[in-house]
Amino acid sequence: MLIFGGTPQLRTQDLDASIRFYTEKVGLTLDFRHSDFYAAIRAGDQVFHLKLVDRPDPSIAFVQAGDHLDLYLGTRDVDAVANMLKTNGVSLVRGPEDTPWQARELVFRDDQGHTIYVGQSRGGTAA
Repeated sequence: MLIFGGTPQLRTQDLDASIRFYTEKVGLTLDFRHSDFYAAIRAGDQVFHLKLVDRPDPSIAFVQAGDHLDLYLGTRDVDAVANMLKTNGVSLVRGPEDTPWQARELVFRDDQGHTIYVGQSRGGTAA
């Protein structure tokens, strides 16, 4: 197949604060920053982008109201991630908890209100 991946984009009204949130509180790394309006955050071998916008992302309320997600991150140890997030001052919306689809997941919201899931398959590999 010619296409080998995809990159989600989250909108932020404060690029610096969002970069700090994902690097300092979630433990991810800054992959690149372009000027004052765009950046990429690395989670293992995957990245997602952050884009500076003037108004709150209108999808945030929709995602929260419908119990959807903005981003799903995989891990091998969701309980360790939960402890790290709590230590770093991030409140969990839910979890960690086992799901009927053979995963263990937690949910938190980023500095802009995006709903982020972190999941681990029950077999111990990233979800």
